[in-house]
Amino acid sequence: MAKHNKWSKVKRLKAVTDARKGKVFSRLARELTIAAKSGGGDPAGNARLRTLMLKAREANMPADNVTRAIQKGTGELPGVTFEEITYEGYGPDGVAFVVKVTTDNKTRAAQDLRAAFTKHGGNLASSGAVAFQFLHAGQFLIPKEQIAEDALLVIALEAGADDLLTTDDGHEVRCNIHAFDKVTHALEAKGLKPAHAEIAHIPVTTVPVTDPATAHALEKLHDALDELDDVQAVFSNEESG
Repeated sequence: MAKHNKWSKVKRLKAVTDARKGKVFSRLARELTIAAKSGGGDPAGNARLRTLMLKAREANMPADNVTRAIQKGTGELPGVTFEEITYEGYGPDGVAFVVKVTTDNKTRAAQDLRAAFTKHGGNLASSGAVAFQFLHAGQFLIPKEQIAEDALLVIALEAGADDLLTTDDGHEVRCNIHAFDKVTHALEAKGLKPAHAEIAHIPVTTVPVTDPATAHALEKLHDALDELDDVQAVFSNEESG
């Protein structure tokens, strides 16, 4: 696996997205429904919904699908009731995992996750077992060609962001989850388009992985979790040398 960083995982996610459009549309639809249910169907007043609509557009999700998903969230159309659940677990070599799930059947979701972890050398853990190894925060990845670091720092801090990290891949803005909407607005106002924006679980401690067999097993576990319909996002703290 590539050295652990969000940019490399986004590149991997894009490859998965291209190969599994139908699954991506299904996941986006669930997120759109939940976002509209919690914050309303007007994207002007719902930054989470607005961000998801941009993701849907980038994924070429049909506009009718987006509209229906939002209307299910606002109650204008009937639909199943989804709930968001966060699971924690361990992969091979004690690598920590946080898995965000959106499901209409908690029993099925837990069984599927447990089976995936067990099959690939890991196990589900109790709530709080690994969460302390991650920072729960808003995260925006912005290509370096869009803006200079100094200019972005001013915009981000004025909007309430906590940190700005710049690597060869690009800029990473982090903020408290409660400041996510405000930072989103501030970036949009300056015409900036993040390559990725989400409420993330960012590793604060990492597990070095140098054994090829372990790296392969972790890759298989990631693939198995990606295949599950209920899984929306997977965060882990492995770091390859």
